[in-house]
Amino acid sequence: MKIAIFTDTFIPQVNGVAKTLERFTRYLQCNGIEYYVFAPENTTEDSFVTNVKKMKSLPLSIYPECRLAIPNPVFIKKELQRFQPDLIHIATPFNMGLFGMYYAKRLGIPLVGSYHTDFDAYLKYYKVEFLSRFLWNYLRWFHSSLQKTFVPSHETLKQLQNKGFRDLHIWARGVDCNLYHPHYEKQTVRDTYGIGAKYILSYVGRMAPEKDIDTLTEIIQKINQTLGDSVHWLLVGDGPLTEEMRANVTENVTFTGYLKGKELAAVYASSDLMVFPSATETFGNVVLESLASGTPVIGANAGGVKNILQHGTTGYLCNPKDTDAFCAAIEDLLDSGPIIEKMGQSGREYALSQNWDTIFEKLLGHYKDVIQAPQNKLLA
Repeated sequence: MKIAIFTDTFIPQVNGVAKTLERFTRYLQCNGIEYYVFAPENTTEDSFVTNVKKMKSLPLSIYPECRLAIPNPVFIKKELQRFQPDLIHIATPFNMGLFGMYYAKRLGIPLVGSYHTDFDAYLKYYKVEFLSRFLWNYLRWFHSSLQKTFVPSHETLKQLQNKGFRDLHIWARGVDCNLYHPHYEKQTVRDTYGIGAKYILSYVGRMAPEKDIDTLTEIIQKINQTLGDSVHWLLVGDGPLTEEMRANVTENVTFTGYLKGKELAAVYASSDLMVFPSATETFGNVVLESLASGTPVIGANAGGVKNILQHGTTGYLCNPKDTDAFCAAIEDLLDSGPIIEKMGQSGREYALSQNWDTIFEKLLGHYKDVIQAPQNKLLA
């Protein structure tokens, strides 16, 4: 099987889509499955990922971390004709996705795609809600050309079904439980960041409006007022709101920037709780990583997060933007040491059941069904 992936985001960008595609291409490479990735030019030069076909790109003015690809039609067609893929998978519905769709139709290649981001939920954070109707019309049109659309959670599946999308299938997310585990040396993290507080609370994610950073800021301010120096926050990530947040939160906090690998895993494992107020997640990779690390999560009762967290078992779910509920949950759990420990064990057990290899095998099964569909046999 040969697979061509078209995406507007890929490593070294730090987001759920890029991380999922990195993991998927790692799986394909390890299993001898041929693939090409067509992505923006900011992909890393020294990554293990091979066969990345880079397009020129420009940074977005409001969000420099994200880039707008400028596809080269002649190059894309030439590379596809050379590679002769059995299937094209579109991961994003923008420039690269449109070109992937065009050449799939032009060259008679079976076409599938995935829906990773709740773009409609983002609109209110950037004060452009008036675009909602246009956005949904566009996304329905785009995904109607796909033979299958993969979504990361049952919550997202229901949302898209209600919007008139068809041919939807779950492509779940897994976690590397060999990397994310509870057994890191917690004192090392404390020494690295100079933490002497009794409790460590963490947040992992982009510092961007759609992650409800305003809510997180208010939670930190309130917890600092009630718990003071007994708590220290580790905020892992970066983004357009980082400097604003640094100005608003100055006590009992460390901004680590982006972390990855064992450094990130050690922060999860060393935290008493991970606090994640984002209400726009289609899945919530960081939530699953925290659970794998034995650290309960207090998250928003929305999107894919509500499908991962079991309220009262692996963490707490709070109404989105309800800072009082988040603070009450934090204080309640910090006062209940044995409960945190039990939640951590339950979270770890759940994460161990979310195996990447099994998940990718199911996805490849969907690929085979599409490739072998009668209409595609006629194209062969």
